[in-house]
Amino acid sequence: MAAEIVNPRSDSKTSGGRTPGAAGAAGLSSADEPFDPAFALHRGGKMAVQATVPIRDKDDLSLAYTPGVAKVCSAIAEHPELVHDYTWKSQVVAVVTDGTAVLGLGDIGPEASLPVMEGKAILFKQFGGVDAVPIALATTDADEIVDTVVRLAPSFGGVNLEDISAPRCFEIERKLQERLDIPVFHDDQHGTAVVTLAALRNATKLSGRTLGDLRAVISGAGAAGVAIAKFLLEAGIGDVAVADRKGIVSADRDDLTEVKRELAELTNRAGITGSLETALAGADVFIGVSGGTVPEPAVASMAPGAFVFAMANPNPEVHPDIAHKYAAVVATGRSDYPNQINNVLAFPGIFAGALQVRASRITEGMKIAAANALADVVGDELAADYVIPSPFDERVAPAVTAAVAAAARAEGVARR
Repeated sequence: MAAEIVNPRSDSKTSGGRTPGAAGAAGLSSADEPFDPAFALHRGGKMAVQATVPIRDKDDLSLAYTPGVAKVCSAIAEHPELVHDYTWKSQVVAVVTDGTAVLGLGDIGPEASLPVMEGKAILFKQFGGVDAVPIALATTDADEIVDTVVRLAPSFGGVNLEDISAPRCFEIERKLQERLDIPVFHDDQHGTAVVTLAALRNATKLSGRTLGDLRAVISGAGAAGVAIAKFLLEAGIGDVAVADRKGIVSADRDDLTEVKRELAELTNRAGITGSLETALAGADVFIGVSGGTVPEPAVASMAPGAFVFAMANPNPEVHPDIAHKYAAVVATGRSDYPNQINNVLAFPGIFAGALQVRASRITEGMKIAAANALADVVGDELAADYVIPSPFDERVAPAVTAAVAAAARAEGVARR
């Protein structure tokens, strides 16, 4: 079976016999929908399950189900690795959330998170050819989430953690990868980091510099901010400082969580203390993953030819009109401005590559390979308003898939 993108307004594809109006029986009626197309599109859900084999007669039935299926079950019982060849396991991902950090909406719960998880699943299919199943869990306890996903894991070839709040997301990902032999990937962390690095590589290329020449400042010490900082250091950036609500994450602070203490040890080689604005003076790169607004004088204090990646949605930390006054390259998280930092550029191809070679995990090398491949798609078209390709560029997913698969083999985590 395969997850299929569904047009909820089509009578023939309204999700397996569900009544389109049933979703609104206790709330919005279909009469409300003409005023907001988002509700009309979501009615009945955005996806369904579709068979990949026909059931036309009793012969088909006997092969797809009993008695034919028993032969396949027995073969898998004797040789467990055959599950990858004779089920959908090797091409399906679980998209798992607890609904605690959904988009910019925050802790809205598992039910309210489900439209986003469905959306994630259809992005997997549309942009990477990977089937995905949304799973919203009715618990926020880290150990319960880990235990639940471990028990579900036999059905899946990979796990994409989504919209789980920090710092629990770090613990959950670490414990799951320790207990499972399939890729576990928290997209809010690593997908954001991969696309950010790709855009930054091209921005430095455009300006004739290298990553090692740059000092970056990240606004936000949550899942994305921590992951971006670590990833940029892994890729060779000169220095990076991270700011939370109380200022620069530095070793002299006595209010840091365990995650931030580790971050303080890894980052801020310049030893900057104080506010975000203080750190921006002379900085080469601003990366925003926190929301809020950075004062214009702080942006103006950055080094000449700076890069501003203000990725909060829908309101970037630095409005592009202001950023362009001082920065050589400007990127946001929005689709209506050039250089959109969008995770959909990364996670479909990363999982497609990992599943293709049956990788046991997603390594730093695989993520760096994904970022490099993504940057290379831009090629000779590189310009200040084009340092990262569009999600609709058909070259993206194949390039990332191939690079990730090759890196998995090179790093010894591929099983075929």
